[in-house]
Amino acid sequence: MPITESATKIKRPFVPKRNVSGILLLDKPEGISSSGALVKARGIYRALKGGHTGSLDPLASGLLPICLGEAAKFSSYFLEGNKKYIATGLLGKTTTTCDREGEIVAERPIGNAFSRLNDTLQQFTGKITQVPPIYSAVKVDGKPLYKYARQGKDVEIPKREIEIYSIKLLATTEDSFTVEVYCSKGTYIRTLIADIGEALGCGAFVTMLRRTYVEGLPENNMISLEGLQNLADGRENPADFTELDKLLYPLELAVNNLPLISLPYNQAEPLTHGVRQKINLKNTVLPEKTDGPLQVRCKGTFIGVCELKDSILIPLRMMAPECLDSLRLKK
Repeated sequence: MPITESATKIKRPFVPKRNVSGILLLDKPEGISSSGALVKARGIYRALKGGHTGSLDPLASGLLPICLGEAAKFSSYFLEGNKKYIATGLLGKTTTTCDREGEIVAERPIGNAFSRLNDTLQQFTGKITQVPPIYSAVKVDGKPLYKYARQGKDVEIPKREIEIYSIKLLATTEDSFTVEVYCSKGTYIRTLIADIGEALGCGAFVTMLRRTYVEGLPENNMISLEGLQNLADGRENPADFTELDKLLYPLELAVNNLPLISLPYNQAEPLTHGVRQKINLKNTVLPEKTDGPLQVRCKGTFIGVCELKDSILIPLRMMAPECLDSLRLKK
């Protein structure tokens, strides 16, 4: 009988899931959804809880904040910040999705588009209105637009006001252009490139998209999924997360852009249990802006996000009460 080799399965020791908290600045690769990247990162960290913020399309790469543990409570506040992208648009064609994954619906000659490109880009700086693409997660009547698109249903898409702080032309080829865009929250780069194409009279769609910056986060500190996996595989002890945990930023990084209010222990502690607190405005140093969410700290320790109304602090997202354990003897 011929000798056959059978694959030997390597048994890895079981590592229980961990109650780990922090923010990972992941460099998401192309070809994977944001949810798929989250699953991989959570698996490497063996994290009990986790979420991501500011979804990137599968064709997009770049900065995807992964919020593990308690940080997941505050992930939505990343959405408030400005962002930077690098995008490449192909001229002369339009697609159903405004990117390379859609079906081509029209082709037009490029003509003299490149001679007008710089002037056209400047027309899109400042405050402008956008109509989000039909293939997007924007909800109308509680339903994502992409579901209407897949069902072939017509729906009125509301316009939204955004702000483009700058557009820099980085490169061109015979039929494409690459730009760096610094923009406000809610900006759809696919729509921006498509609108630029229409203004040039020939149409355009996105062939490459990369997010390079989210306001409030350190720049140039991303790690790729491959790098993360290599770091995990290089451990002698699979239960040793020391080096991996060094990559995590403190969870309050998510709210660094919010105004700050500091409270004494006796007012901070009830807030962590969801109890509203009336505060003495005369004895409290308030930020200039108090008409929105506030980050709340006690003796330098971050405890959560509240809203101030008529001298009453209303808990919105709070840390677990245990966050104040180290301060109990200092109150």
